Amino acid sequence: MNIFWLSSICIIITSSASAVILLYKGRQKFANIIFSLFAISIFIWGFGGAFFSTVPQLQYKKALFWWQFSYTGIILTASFYSCFIFEYLNLKKKNLIIGIFVLASIFIFFNWYDNSRFFLTDLKYSFNQFYWHDWVKSRSTLYLIFYIVFYWFLLGYSFLLLLFSFKKASGLRRNQLKYAILSSIFGWLGGELNFLPDFGINIYPYTNFFIVLYIFIFVYAIMRYRLMDIRIAITRAGLFIAIYTVVLGIPFALVFLAKEWLIKTFAGDWWAAPLGLMAGLATVGPFIYIYISHKAEARLLREQRRYQDTLKQASIGMTRIRDLRKLLNLIAHIVTKTVKLSYAAIYLFDEERNEYVCQVSRDRGRIPIPKIDPDNILVNWIGATRKPIVYEEIKHQMQDYSDPQYKHLEEVMRALYAAVIIPTFLETKFIGFIVLGDKLSGQMYSPDDLDVFQVLSSQAALAIENAQFYEEAQEMQDQIAQAEKMATIGTMADGLSHQINNRFYALSLIAGDTIDTIKMTDISKCTPEVQEMVKQIQHALDRIQSNVMQGGEVVKGILKYTRKGDKAFEALALDQIIDGTLDMVQYKVKLSEIDIIRDYPKDLLKIKGNLVQLQEVFFNFIDNGYDSIVERRTTLKEPGYRGKIRISAAAKDATVEILVEDNGMGVRDEDKKKIFTPFFTTKVSSRKGTGLGLYVVRKIVIENHQGTINFESEHKVGTRFIVELPIA
Repeated sequence: MNIFWLSSICIIITSSASAVILLYKGRQKFANIIFSLFAISIFIWGFGGAFFSTVPQLQYKKALFWWQFSYTGIILTASFYSCFIFEYLNLKKKNLIIGIFVLASIFIFFNWYDNSRFFLTDLKYSFNQFYWHDWVKSRSTLYLIFYIVFYWFLLGYSFLLLLFSFKKASGLRRNQLKYAILSSIFGWLGGELNFLPDFGINIYPYTNFFIVLYIFIFVYAIMRYRLMDIRIAITRAGLFIAIYTVVLGIPFALVFLAKEWLIKTFAGDWWAAPLGLMAGLATVGPFIYIYISHKAEARLLREQRRYQDTLKQASIGMTRIRDLRKLLNLIAHIVTKTVKLSYAAIYLFDEERNEYVCQVSRDRGRIPIPKIDPDNILVNWIGATRKPIVYEEIKHQMQDYSDPQYKHLEEVMRALYAAVIIPTFLETKFIGFIVLGDKLSGQMYSPDDLDVFQVLSSQAALAIENAQFYEEAQEMQDQIAQAEKMATIGTMADGLSHQINNRFYALSLIAGDTIDTIKMTDISKCTPEVQEMVKQIQHALDRIQSNVMQGGEVVKGILKYTRKGDKAFEALALDQIIDGTLDMVQYKVKLSEIDIIRDYPKDLLKIKGNLVQLQEVFFNFIDNGYDSIVERRTTLKEPGYRGKIRISAAAKDATVEILVEDNGMGVRDEDKKKIFTPFFTTKVSSRKGTGLGLYVVRKIVIENHQGTINFESEHKVGTRFIVELPIA
């Protein structure tokens, strides 16, 4: 056995394992199949090498057979490598590939024809260990053509294609190509230096071990998506080789240089000294490697470690910020500034709108997607995996597999300008995600980056929950304060009603006395102008008295609203309620601009209710409907549009079902859940409404009248309120 035999065994193991792994993991991808055939070709070379390197000197024919076997692999290796590069780079080279395999078939034929008389021709016994091919003796023209065409022109052309693709690539693809280029250099050196003895340069083929690295690095680049920074990979490999060269080299050097001294000193046990030294160095070696490797990586990744430490420190202080908007802006600012990103955005789940909404974004001319539906494939994917999503990985998965999920996910991430998406979970609750764009440096995201971002995301989740809780608590305090004001007004209702009624009574007396005075005064001798003016004054005083009476009823209604019970509940006709409502609403709404349509039978059963309170209910319906109609008219500007409010009713079991419909602007989907919420208003200007109207209406219908109220609405179409009230 010899070192070349050992390298051949290593090639057999790595090439066969690579072929099996690639076929098992990615047989759907044609590039993987070609690389597996390439690995099998290298296996043939290694298998033949393991046999011809152990053939005794006197068995020339046996050695020649295994050299022919090996060269079958050598010819196919160059052929399948170039085909793999074409497929890996998505280059269409059909005619070139056909030409390559036609030539390969010719070379393989002459390799086996007549004991390779026109191809290998002769072997020589080399290095006092095994037979090796000897071109110098025979100078075969066909062999020289094969060597130049395949191992210089074809491999050189394939390598240049890799370099050109590397210049154009970015992100993960660029990093993968770095590995492909590095492995190709190892493979080229391993192959080319093995040809040197063929041409009379008798250097022992130690570089056969390079072919092992060649296969391993290439398979690593194909199979792995989150590749280690190649600078780190080269540094680690270089340190490992250097340290273990020392670890293994010193004992061998001791034997080579001081063997006589060792024998003289230790006699028959001379071998124990170098063996003990090797054991000691082998024990210390890993610790030396770890220490030096750590120091070297710290220097190489100084910038990356700096911003990772900054992000970790920033994540700790986030929970102190209570203002949600300020917190989200801070997170986006820190990430983009520290990591130097082209883009960042934060999406949070809005329970009321039932969607993920872009709360903040930092970009360079990009317009973010404003919202993401909870049924979107991105949301489902994050919910299932709970891990960061890397765009380059999804893109490669899309190319490797025919699953449409990858295609849809890639489209969503591309639309979001996302290089990476970091999910934000609070225990099992998915509250949102952070979108990160490309690094301005062009570098890829490392596994360490993703780990740091996940820590940041976890801390951000806690900080966001705290800020949201604080905002909700503030809003609740405001609502409680408003409710206390309303409660205070309720407790003051008796005293206020007394004071207001006194004022109404005084106004009524003044107006009545003035009217009586006018009636008793003879104005027949006055001019027509004076007589007309007196009539107008009398009409105005009559209206004052009428409004005083209505004001008194309103006060009574307030008292009845604050004092629940059956008192002042009576049998009411729907016409009676609507007539009174229109009398009140005409002073606020221009009834001439809309059509009020009554669509119910005149003999409709009467309702048991409080007249003033029910007029308040329908007042709100008509008032809101009118505002919605005005909004549609001014916003949509539809030709021929006229507002309509239709009131229809029918008996239903023990109730009367009343429908009030308008053809106004309608309610947006995101506002439907809040329509009966106190202090919420859909009016165009918040000054036009307090947001208490429908909240009070609901209480009047449900609590005071034991009825029901629902609504239906479609934005830009209209709204319908459905009220059920008990029959008298």
